[in-house]
Amino acid sequence: MSLDDSVERWLPGVVSGNGNDGGAVTVRQLLNHTSGLFNYTADFPAITSREGFEADRYTTWTDEQLVEIAMRHAPDFAPGAKWAYSNTNYILAGMIIEKVTGRSWQQEVTRRIVRPLGLRDTLTPDAQSRIPGPHLRGYSGFGEPGPAIDVTDFNPTAAGAAGAMISTTGDVSRFFAALLGGRLLHPAQLAEMKTTVRAAELDPVWPGARYGLGLMEIPLSCGGVYYSHGGDLAGYTTRDGVSADGRRVVAVEATGDGAPDLSTEKAQNKLIDQELCADGKR
Repeated sequence: MSLDDSVERWLPGVVSGNGNDGGAVTVRQLLNHTSGLFNYTADFPAITSREGFEADRYTTWTDEQLVEIAMRHAPDFAPGAKWAYSNTNYILAGMIIEKVTGRSWQQEVTRRIVRPLGLRDTLTPDAQSRIPGPHLRGYSGFGEPGPAIDVTDFNPTAAGAAGAMISTTGDVSRFFAALLGGRLLHPAQLAEMKTTVRAAELDPVWPGARYGLGLMEIPLSCGGVYYSHGGDLAGYTTRDGVSADGRRVVAVEATGDGAPDLSTEKAQNKLIDQELCADGKR
């Protein structure tokens, strides 16, 4: 397959209706978030409201159901016109992996990444709602009045290929070191990941951010750039950064929702920047 294949080629009829056209969206546009497809999580109470979460925290969702939520909405913009993060893109990418390989994205990630890198504390659960072993507990108020609730137990199918993984800061660090250090992909594949477009939507937290294929490029205060991909789910926030050569990696995990003024996220990113700039290496 090619990054420039259309989504329609691999998933005929899945991206359609309300102005959505899988024939006009490429795999590359899914991965760099220029597809324009509506972000299904913006219309998904199971992860955005206390009531919705409590009603559906143990519900098992199919990829098709998650994409259907997005297809109820018109695209946010024409494919390739600009940049906007959409979890729908990664759900579709996971579906394409299964169509091309005959195996789920969980199986492929485990076979190609988790096992070869020895990421012993990284899991790709299916519908298992509990985190095995010692772990942080997450708490979220969903931006609503009232106390935060414990959101640790949660059926990860609601996130699918957009975020249904369990890991540790140690394994995240090992993954990024291998990726940017050239030990995971061939040079041409890594170069594709690092080919970026401007992502102005991220400026409030990451000024000057650019986005490649599942990889953010962030300016360093000491010059140069670092690479990253943060992650958020109710009650949990992951922030990370890796130098361009993969030699220095920082991973930060926090529970809770963070401050409404984004000061928590900015503090996390400042920490990452300071650590990567500490000895002048990039």
